[in-house]
Amino acid sequence: MTTPRVFVVRHGETEWSLSGKHTGSTDIPLTSNGEKRVEVTGKALVGDDRLINPKRLAHIYVSPRQRAQRTFELLNLGIKDPLPWKEWGVKPETSGFDCRARVEITEDIREWDYGDYEGITSSEIRGLREKHGLNRNWDIWRDGCPGGESPDEVTQRLDRLIKHIRDNWHSPVIGKPKGETHHGDVLIVAHGHILRAFAQRWIGKAIQDGPALIMEAGGVGTLSYEHHNIDEPAILLGGAFVVDGD
Repeated sequence: MTTPRVFVVRHGETEWSLSGKHTGSTDIPLTSNGEKRVEVTGKALVGDDRLINPKRLAHIYVSPRQRAQRTFELLNLGIKDPLPWKEWGVKPETSGFDCRARVEITEDIREWDYGDYEGITSSEIRGLREKHGLNRNWDIWRDGCPGGESPDEVTQRLDRLIKHIRDNWHSPVIGKPKGETHHGDVLIVAHGHILRAFAQRWIGKAIQDGPALIMEAGGVGTLSYEHHNIDEPAILLGGAFVVDGD
C-alpha cells in the first residue's frame, strides 16, 4: 500500500551557518564546500533506486532564498520544466532522471523571521537581551524574536502548508495499492529552524515544547505516517532505498 512521505532538506553550508549567525531574510549564497557536499548528497540519496525517487515526487516546495534554491538545483532531480527562478550557478550535468513534479516557491517555508536577531549569534543574542533587561536564557521555540516572528506566527504558516500537503498530495493516494498513478511524495528545501519546527508540527506537537531535533547544513530528513493512515503522522527515523516490486 502507498504511504507517501515528505523529504525535508536543509540548504547547504553558508558563511553564516559556519559562524553561527542567524540567517533569515538575508540572502547569501552557499560556500564552495557547501555546494560540493550537496552534490554528493544528491548522488547518494536521489535516484530510481534511492531514498528519494524523482519519479515518485508529486510536488516540490522551495524557500524564496537563494541558498535553498541553489541547494535544490544541486540535488539534480531531473526536473523537465523551467525553474521558477533564474538559476544561481553552473547547471549540474544531466542526471538522466525524469521528475515531473511542479516546483513551487512558498513563503510558508521561508526561514524563521529573526527580526532584531538577524545576523548575530546565540551568544550575542544572550548579551543583547541582558543589556535590555530581558531573560538571558533565550529560547527561540518559547520566546520567538523581537521584531520578527513568534512561535504562534510560525505555527500558523506551517500548519497552513501541512494542510495543503495532506489535502492535495497525500490524502488522494495514502492507503491505495502501489502503482504509477499513486505517487504522493513531497520534497521541501528550506532552512534549519523552520524545518525543525515543521517536523514538530507535522506530528501535532507545539513548537513551544522545543523540538529536540538537529539538522546539519545539507541534511535530509523524512516524515510520513504510521499504518498507512493520514491521521497518524510520524517522523520516519530510518528510510530505506527503493527496490522495485518490494
